[in-house]
Amino acid sequence: MSIAKKDYKRVTTKSLIDMKAHGEKISMLTCYDYSMARALEAGGVDVMLVGDSASNVMAGHETTLPITLDQMIYHASSVVRGVERALVIVDLPFGSYQSDPKEALRSAIRIMKESGAHGVKMEGGQEIKEGIKRILGAGIPVMGHLGLTPQSIYKFGTYTVRAKGDEEADQLLEDAKMLEKIGCFGLVLEKIPASLAKKVAESISIPVIGIGAGNGVDGQVLVTHDMIGLTHEFNPRFLRRYLNVYDQMKEAVQQYVADVKSVDFPNENEQY
Repeated sequence: MSIAKKDYKRVTTKSLIDMKAHGEKISMLTCYDYSMARALEAGGVDVMLVGDSASNVMAGHETTLPITLDQMIYHASSVVRGVERALVIVDLPFGSYQSDPKEALRSAIRIMKESGAHGVKMEGGQEIKEGIKRILGAGIPVMGHLGLTPQSIYKFGTYTVRAKGDEEADQLLEDAKMLEKIGCFGLVLEKIPASLAKKVAESISIPVIGIGAGNGVDGQVLVTHDMIGLTHEFNPRFLRRYLNVYDQMKEAVQQYVADVKSVDFPNENEQY
């Protein structure tokens, strides 16, 4: 069992590397707004990821592709204002970094300057190496993301587990080592075999955060809306729900509607 070994008053990229070195698991959740950030901060989460999953859970899109850089900056700015301790990392959205290293740098600079976040996350390996190097060269921390990369969902054609075959697994390990070598401070592995994720985590010195990648990695991340049960139709094997907020909210709203219609709310103690 992992136990906290140090009280980090402010979590930094160096803090995460220290946590890995000391065997302390890293907690990471997605966040998209100020109120949620305050709750996650109070709960003691180490890292808040302003994920492009906002495209799904906040805007109702089928994929992460539609969300724009401006929208990501808006969400990130809202989160940063609610944070005192946690590290805030922001996804570079689809189309903001893949075509040109210079565009990648411009996008990352906008996120850092306009939101106040602490770093960015990018999906991919060798194919985006030059863009990552350009961003790192400007002093901006970068977290990698390998395995199932949702921005490439139309290339994959499915959300099934990635890197089950030897060729793809070898390429993933090679990409992970490359990301470490060029200077990424951490790596997310999504929906890959647990044995492979453990091998990757043991092969590199930077922290590896898993989602659907088993418990042999250095930390875990979930989409908060899934974790608290605010979304209720998404049920992958890797998801553990800690609340059932959807049903609780529905029941509260039903009671509110009934109280308003019956003139039970507001009562004499709830008016001036």
